Amino acid sequence: MSEIIRRDPRREWIARNRLHPDNAAVLASLGVNRGGGAVSEWMGPNGVVRKDPRAIGFIGPNGVKRIDRSGLQQGGQATATTTAARDSRRTVTIDQPAFLVAVVPDLTGGRLSGHDKDLLGLARRVADADAEQPGAVVAILFGEYKGEGGGELKEQTLGEAGIDRVVHLDDEFYAGFAPEARLAALSAVEREMTPRFWLFPDSPLGGADLGRRLALRLGERAATGVWQVEADNEASLGWRCTARGAAGSLDIQRPLPRVALALAECAEPVDETRHAAEHLTLAASIPTTLSRIEDLGQVAVDPAGVALAEAEFILSGGNGVKQWDAFHHAAKVLGATEGASRVAVDDGFMARDRQVGATGTWVTARVYMAVGISGAIQHLQGIQRCDKVVAINLDPGCDIIKRADLAVIGDSTQILAALVAMVEQQRGGQRNAA
Repeated sequence: MSEIIRRDPRREWIARNRLHPDNAAVLASLGVNRGGGAVSEWMGPNGVVRKDPRAIGFIGPNGVKRIDRSGLQQGGQATATTTAARDSRRTVTIDQPAFLVAVVPDLTGGRLSGHDKDLLGLARRVADADAEQPGAVVAILFGEYKGEGGGELKEQTLGEAGIDRVVHLDDEFYAGFAPEARLAALSAVEREMTPRFWLFPDSPLGGADLGRRLALRLGERAATGVWQVEADNEASLGWRCTARGAAGSLDIQRPLPRVALALAECAEPVDETRHAAEHLTLAASIPTTLSRIEDLGQVAVDPAGVALAEAEFILSGGNGVKQWDAFHHAAKVLGATEGASRVAVDDGFMARDRQVGATGTWVTARVYMAVGISGAIQHLQGIQRCDKVVAINLDPGCDIIKRADLAVIGDSTQILAALVAMVEQQRGGQRNAA
């Protein structure tokens, strides 16, 4: 036979299309393992080394490491891969840390957000820089912490996020918008523990405001918009940071100060170690301050008037929705903001400003419920930063099912009707009990 290496165009196309059902099998035959990151390069048919640009930890053309939370890299084996990685985590206990790195997460909804986990990954990188004299990460949590699974899994979730010590302040003084009370608590932590660094999420959810208040109290010039940190022996604290300036159009480098406000994806979340998450109690009582700010509680907002980019719960419809009146009723009962796929918008069922996806609006909802949406690549790009995705579809092999954290296979009209009935029954029971 001829020694000429013959190409298989279809096999190469499947290898490039990560949403194809046979993508994982073809990549495995080529020696590529996207879930574990073992092999990200292989020899092509023409003798040219091919690289997987979607592999976890891939270094892009600008020198920035790729961070992926979409779950698409693992495909149908995401659950098994995540479970195996969690079981194989190395347990780390730091009894006598050389220094402390304090982190104040936003803790939106009582849970660690993706931004919070990135911030903890940055703190872990700073604390573990010196293997002989490692530091410990101390998390200051305000309010109720629900954890990922609730109950006994709270401490386990905190430890898996890279936290060594926890100071949990759940008094009613810190509920709602209480920056003055929280600042007094952080000042007490500063007096007792004297952390080397204070890290806050640079977000409008409270971290940016509280970080600036603490920096003013400590007399520090805080670094805001931090997205990268590098070791620097010439800096006073041994680190140099790169921050966004001029409305995000300019990078500013400066020595890392004690107080830093970091952006999302400033570092990779902790995924290889499990820490103690030991609870600490402040020795001295926190002085009660007379607050000049009164929190009157949250203002009820019509979900229909919330912009898609700011919505926390989105009910999105696609080509599989046949009864749009029932869909609108379900969104009203569930208290969800309505969204739609491009097909539904093009067909005139929803307004153009309600289109979700790369060609529409990129959303960051905590819960995204996709009804009758197959999951085109542009749509999946637009929902990649959503925390939880629920998919209702008749096709168990469609792409949105691979991305979903919870998939319901069945007729969307019947499933929505049953869901609305359960919600109305639950609310009716609560009213009767009251």
